[in-house]
Amino acid sequence: MSTVSPTTDGARSGQTPASAQAPDWLSSYEQDGYFFPVRVMSTEQAAVYRKTMEDFEKQMSGDPETRKLALLNAAYLLPFVDEISRLPAILEPVSRILGPDLLVWNAGFFTKEPHTADFISWHQDLTYWGLDDSHEVTAWVALSPSTVQSGCVKFVAGTHKQDIVRHRDTFDSNNLLSRGQELAVEVDEDEATNVLLQPGEMSLHHGKVFHGSHANASDDRRIGLAIRYISPDMKQTITDKTTAKLVAGKDDYGHFRLMEQPRGVVDSDDLASVRENLRIQQEFLFAGVEK
Repeated sequence: MSTVSPTTDGARSGQTPASAQAPDWLSSYEQDGYFFPVRVMSTEQAAVYRKTMEDFEKQMSGDPETRKLALLNAAYLLPFVDEISRLPAILEPVSRILGPDLLVWNAGFFTKEPHTADFISWHQDLTYWGLDDSHEVTAWVALSPSTVQSGCVKFVAGTHKQDIVRHRDTFDSNNLLSRGQELAVEVDEDEATNVLLQPGEMSLHHGKVFHGSHANASDDRRIGLAIRYISPDMKQTITDKTTAKLVAGKDDYGHFRLMEQPRGVVDSDDLASVRENLRIQQEFLFAGVEK
């Protein structure tokens, strides 16, 4: 398996981070289906955001169901995540990929506790999202060190150029994906690239690229915030509209119910909107599951 250090010049040998405005980073993304590392905030600011997230976890310790809901739908319920999703250092490279008009479809935390068995199987993001096209990019923002030992994300270059391949559901209790879904094709681990990130750095990846991650064998939590950006011309393949947030440009299509910035931390009205959105999403998120 290839490994690229975040202290080197980019996603692959000889490249420079997107934040440096390297002329070739976009072609690299288009070729590989991902790019990293991109510095989007200082290490100190990342530590502040991490503390805010962990303080929220402690405050919600008596209501684990709502806490989990908020962490998985964080752009709608946690003001500091809404703030992160609008950072110019993130929006600029994302807009280079998708254009000036940007929606956030969702944003949620993928946290692996130290020395636990939690993992994410090989998959393609867009498999179960019920979107009609692939004008989407995920910004994966590290709030803690993302290393091989802590279970960093791994990508297989070029796999975004094929259609969605068949997945199978496992519902493995240690799999952080909603259905425990995994690719029904073999993935050669030697062809994968470890996405090593320091706090305050991000990776960008296409919704069809093969990716996954192993368990966290380190002494620290592995905390990543995955922000799902889409172009407003995208739409759900079902009749009911799901929610999204306009974070740059304009929406001339009206394919989604646009939500405003969070009114507060887990505001009751925002929470009701998220619960209704999840009810609608069940139509595609768990399509084909035997009940």
